[in-house]
Amino acid sequence: MLSVLICDDSLVARKQVAKCLPQDWEVNVHFAKHGEEALQALCEGKGQVLLLDLNMPVMDGYQTLEAIQKQQLLTKTIVISGDIQPEAKARVLGLGASDFIQKPVNAEELTKVLQKHNVLELAEELAPEPEELPEIVRDCYQEVTNVAMGQAGDHLARLMGVFVKLPVPNVNLIEVSELHMMLSDVDSNEQTSAVCQGFLGDGVSGEALCVLSDSSFGDVAKILNITEDVDDELQLEMLMDVASILIGTCLSGIAKQLDMNFRQGHPVVLGQHQSVQELIQANKGTWRKTLAIELSYGLEGYHVQCDLVILFTEDSMDTLNSKLSHLMED
Repeated sequence: MLSVLICDDSLVARKQVAKCLPQDWEVNVHFAKHGEEALQALCEGKGQVLLLDLNMPVMDGYQTLEAIQKQQLLTKTIVISGDIQPEAKARVLGLGASDFIQKPVNAEELTKVLQKHNVLELAEELAPEPEELPEIVRDCYQEVTNVAMGQAGDHLARLMGVFVKLPVPNVNLIEVSELHMMLSDVDSNEQTSAVCQGFLGDGVSGEALCVLSDSSFGDVAKILNITEDVDDELQLEMLMDVASILIGTCLSGIAKQLDMNFRQGHPVVLGQHQSVQELIQANKGTWRKTLAIELSYGLEGYHVQCDLVILFTEDSMDTLNSKLSHLMED
C-alpha cells in the first residue's frame, strides 16, 4: 500500500493536512516533526509521497529537499507552506519538489495537486507489491544456500576457534530499495561497516555484501587475541578478513552446486560506522529487482552480528532456475 509522510513541526498542521487527504484514498499515513525525522522515515520506506513544511526546527524544508536529492531518496514531494514568497516557491521547485501549496491547505486543492502529478492514479506504480517466489523455488534456493553457508561457517569456526550459529536463509525477490528492510536482524540504530564484492559466471552475475555491526569488533578482537587499540584501520582489516572467508566460501559452495565457476571482483568498502539504511541508499546502484539471500551469522558466547547478503540480478534467474531444475522436479 502507498504511504504518505506528513512533515510539519505543528501538530495542528499535521492533523489538518491528514484530514485533507482524499477520503477514499487507501494509504498508510506517517508523521514527522522535522526534516531529520522525515529522512529517517524515508530511509525506512515510509513516504512514497512527502507533504513537507518549510519552516521547522532541527532541519527545515529546504535542507530536507537538499538531503533527499543528495541521498537519492525515492519520494514525490509536495511542499505545503505559509511562506508565499515567489522565491520560496522557485527554490523548492529547483530542489526537486513536485509542487507548492499555500497554507492553510484545503482538501479540494490538495486533491487537485495529487491528481495533477498522477499520485492517485499511479499509487501502485509508486509502491509496487513485492513479487513472491514460488514455494518450490524458494525451498530450492534455501537448500542450496544451506549447504554453502555450512561450508562457510565451518571455515570460519576452524580459523577463529569458535562455534558458529548457522541461520535459516532468508530468500526473497525484492526491489533493491527495499534491501535495508530485509536486514531485519540489524538494529535500526546500530552503526555498521560493510564490504561488497561482485561476482560473475556464465549467465549469472551479482554482488555479495558482508555487513558487520560496529559493536561486534570488540569481541572479534578478543577472539583473534588482538590486544592493541581497535581503531578504524584495524576494524576495516578485521572486516575484510571476515568478509573474505564468508563471501569466498559461500560463493564457492553455491557455484559448485550450479556446476559453474564464479569470477570474483575486488572487495569494495561500502562504508564504516553507518546505519544499514545509509549503506544501502548510498550504494544501491542501478538494479531494480534482485534475488536476495540473507544469512545472519552469530558466534556462540560472543556479541557478534554479521550479515552476509548475496544478490543475484533479475537477469540471472533463468540460468539459476535452469541449473537447479532437477531440484524443482516433483
